[in-house]
Order: sequence, then structure tokens, then C-alpha cells
Amino acid sequence: MRASILFSVALALSALLFLGGCAFFGSHPEVLLPAADLYEKGNYELGRNRYQDARASFQKIVERHPQSSFAPLGRFLLGETYYRDGEFDKAIKEFEAFIAFYPRHQIADLAQYRLAMSYYDQLKPVEQDQGLTGKALTEFQKLVKEYPESRYAPDALGKMDICRLRLAQKELWVAHYYFDQRNLLAARQRLERILKEHPGSLVVPETLFLLAEIQRQQGEPEEAVRTLKKLVDDYLHTEWGRRASQQLSRAAQR
Repeated sequence: MRASILFSVALALSALLFLGGCAFFGSHPEVLLPAADLYEKGNYELGRNRYQDARASFQKIVERHPQSSFAPLGRFLLGETYYRDGEFDKAIKEFEAFIAFYPRHQIADLAQYRLAMSYYDQLKPVEQDQGLTGKALTEFQKLVKEYPESRYAPDALGKMDICRLRLAQKELWVAHYYFDQRNLLAARQRLERILKEHPGSLVVPETLFLLAEIQRQQGEPEEAVRTLKKLVDDYLHTEWGRRASQQLSRAAQR
């Protein structure tokens, strides 16, 4: 009997020591806040530009309250913290995930807009690779197609024009490079691509002027004259239209 009592006391002491050790090492289980509280806390931190702290709250909503009505907002705002913090690659992944999970959500158009802007805000100078420009254009096009009534659609249309102009400018820049290298065939291919893919671009007048010069140097004087006449007819108000008119006048006097 005495041995049984001593054994029970020993077990009790062991339990107390174990619990005391847990408290000592700070291993109390973390209290899981409700999704609404996490959302409020995250928004508070986001409003003060404390992106990492805000991100922690939104991440908990996504991971621990996936069935909550706050889960879509948590997912979007998780991407928003990355976007505002300039971590565009991570923002893109979060916005893509949001659209995949909640394509018809009331802020799905905003997520699509932010996805496009995550590419747009990284646009490179014309002399550099324009891969991001093409991706931004594609995402803006998706916004206009999928959410035509969105409040962000008008801005998307304007930015689509900017992206198209940037892509056309890149083609023209490459064409000039080939022209300067005396690779007339490669330059001409770039110019003809501009006229085919970007017929309304602001670079079309300069494109036509350079194309006419290449046609002349390739022994196609009649084709060059036709190109110059088109330039004069359609773009006389531009510098390139006026220069084309002067060239045609000098040619007529010979």
C-alpha cells in the first residue's frame, strides 16, 4: 500500500515538473484569433505600412480559416502586402491564386487589375527586354474581357495602349539597330511587323519613313515612292510626313 502511494506521488511530481518545464521554455499553445480579429489586425498594420506584420495576420486567415468569409479577403490582402512592398513576383503568385480560387468574387476584378499592375510597374526601358510589357498587356486584356463593367476597365484600356506603344517602340528600336548594321532584310521584317501588329501606333510614321528608305536601298524605287505617298496622305501633320513630302518634291524636280 505504501509503495502504491509513493508511486502516485512520484507521478504527480513528474507531471508538475513537466508542466513547469513547458512554462519555462514558453511552449504554451498559441491562441488562434478569430478570422475577423485577424482581418482587423492585418488591416491596421497594412494602413501603417507594416507589411510584414500585416502579412502574418492575413497568412493566418488563409491557412487557419480557409472556410471563413474572410478567406478571400485575406488571400487578396496577402498579395496586396507584397505588391505595396515591391515584391512583385510574390504578389503575382497570390493574385493568381485568388483569381483561381475566386474568379467571380466581388473584388476579382481588382485582383486581376493588381495582377496586371504587378507586371506594369516593372516595365523596362525600350532598349531592354519587353517580356514584362507583353505580360502586362495580356493581363490587362483579361481584365477588360472578363470584367468589362469593372471600374478598372477604363484605366486598363489606357495602359494597354501604353504597352502596345512600348512593344512597337521596341520593334522600331531593333529595326534601327539592324539598319545601322546594314542588315536591311532584318530591319525590313521588323518594320513590316509593326505595320501588321501595331497599325495604329504612334511610331507608324517613322516606321513608314524608314521602310521607304530601305526599299530605295534595296532597289525598289517605285515601292519606296508608294510608301512615301502613304506617309504623306495619312501623316502629313507629323515630322515624318513633312520629310516624306519634301523627298517626293525633290524627286519630282529631277
